[in-house]
Amino acid sequence: MKVTEGYMPFGEYKTYYRIVGENKDNKKPLLLLHGGPGSTHNYFEVLDDIANDGRQVVMYDQIGCGKSSIPDQPELWNANTWTEELIELRKHLNLDEVHILGQSWGGMLAIYYACEYKPQGIKSYILSSTLPSSELWEREQRRRIKFMSHKHQEAIRNSEETGNYSTEEYKEAEAEFMLNYCAGTVDENSPECLRREKKAGTQSYLMAWGQNEFSPSGTLKNFNYMNEIEDIKEPTLITNGQKDLCSPFIAKTMYDKIPNSKWELFEYSRHMPFVEENKKYIKILKDWLNKND
Repeated sequence: MKVTEGYMPFGEYKTYYRIVGENKDNKKPLLLLHGGPGSTHNYFEVLDDIANDGRQVVMYDQIGCGKSSIPDQPELWNANTWTEELIELRKHLNLDEVHILGQSWGGMLAIYYACEYKPQGIKSYILSSTLPSSELWEREQRRRIKFMSHKHQEAIRNSEETGNYSTEEYKEAEAEFMLNYCAGTVDENSPECLRREKKAGTQSYLMAWGQNEFSPSGTLKNFNYMNEIEDIKEPTLITNGQKDLCSPFIAKTMYDKIPNSKWELFEYSRHMPFVEENKKYIKILKDWLNKND
């Protein structure tokens, strides 16, 4: 399978991209927006097989992480910067007609792009384990914290009260929470793209989101498109795992509000159903893309 890698100039920076496969039979490319902010494209390589039936799959590292520029400029890390980058990438790669899949923060970026810019040429959106509102996200995570052990709840409370997130007690509690709702431990049996060393966007995550998944405090703290998503006209597939950071309640909220939407709940997954139920995810995604070209 053909893989093309390259860099796009983005202002004084550069954006790394990776394209898998070639378009055939009028199939439209699939553009992938990774999470974080700062998580890199790496985990999306488990979706390379989507290109097997003649569809280009395009992924990239948003600036602030991975193989793209990682400037020490805290003021950059906001939705506008990454949306401008997305717009430039579509122009640079001639993605006039395209499906857009955004996972986690990438789904927020897709929602922001759809609602604020109303872009042309979007065949469909796939909102994967994402959120329409930071407040809703925080509320759901804090509901789940109440199911944790008293020791872990105390550790989280103490860190939030003191502002000290470096204690072993807090690290243990956060790791437990993420193991429950985000992803399992990466080991020798994990896909190579998950095991590969990467440059995570520590500053971009901290400045845009915050200390952890349950405390949005950065530039995305007031992200709220609960009303605006009702105006998304394009076909929209919503996916999430049964034990996902994007809880079934959050996913159903989006499903109820977005008019032309479909919802797929993955019973055996956390925050990355495309990894944990890979074959099922790819089949559903291929069917969706073929239907909406």
